[in-house]
Amino acid sequence: MKELEQNAFLLHSRPLRDNQVIAEFLTELNGKVSAIVYVGTSLKSNKKALLQPFTPLIIVLKGNGNLKTLNRIEVSSKSFLLTSEHLYSGFYLNELQVRLLGEHIPYENLYALYKRCLVQLAEKNAIEPVLRRFENTLLEELGLTIDFSVINDQVEQFYYFPEQGFIPVIENLTQPRYSRAHLIAINNQDFSDVEVRKTHKVLMRQIINHLLGGKPLNSRQLFKKR
Repeated sequence: MKELEQNAFLLHSRPLRDNQVIAEFLTELNGKVSAIVYVGTSLKSNKKALLQPFTPLIIVLKGNGNLKTLNRIEVSSKSFLLTSEHLYSGFYLNELQVRLLGEHIPYENLYALYKRCLVQLAEKNAIEPVLRRFENTLLEELGLTIDFSVINDQVEQFYYFPEQGFIPVIENLTQPRYSRAHLIAINNQDFSDVEVRKTHKVLMRQIINHLLGGKPLNSRQLFKKR
């Protein structure tokens, strides 16, 4: 891989061995990239201090394998200051990307949207629209679309199965039921009704839980503890 300077955000880091961590970045050009970072122990080594979430970075990576080495890192602008539930929401966006994104796959719209979401969370905008917008785009970038065409049938309630899509309710199952009217509103991007927004949240959670293989997200526990 040719050394390339690009914009990035840290999504997650974990210790590897003495003076080394593995950092996962969302980069503007290469999508999610993992890299070994030599953090050092001297006072002149500031890499560890710069490895903070929600900070716009400029990084240079080197190496030919899947696991790169961080050659250079600097801050490009001020960090986004997130607090309380807006902070938890930022961690949620990070964890979704760590868990669901493939490595070294350019995602055309994700970096710009993620940065815009951080701006909105830092400004303490309403959380739900920010999260739903990001989730929808993430699914699109993963090549997943929700087929709403079946909801034109004269059926009032539907189940959703990830491998099949929407199925009319004809028997009682331990599945969420989705109102036809709510699904039409979601398809039309009409979220003026609070109940429609609740339905959208349930639907997105069902789809994302399936993609995660039923394994819980740590960031969701932060909201529960709140």
